[in-house]
Amino acid sequence: MEMFNRLTTRAGASLAIVLAVLAERVERGTQDPERGDISITTVIIWVAAVAGALLIAGTIAVIVARYNGRLAGI
Repeated sequence: MEMFNRLTTRAGASLAIVLAVLAERVERGTQDPERGDISITTVIIWVAAVAGALLIAGTIAVIVARYNGRLAGI
């Protein structure tokens, strides 16, 4: 039972620290409303990069699946 008490005390202390840090960050974020904004251009670039990477990976997977028998002898 003593171990359980120590564990709950540590968990409570950790939770209190996390909540305090989170509250501080929220307070700093409300002081500077421009902080943390992501422009639409950045979002478009990231979506295009991820879509391109998925397209390339998909193409490679299709080619490997199609020519798997021929590639086995290499």
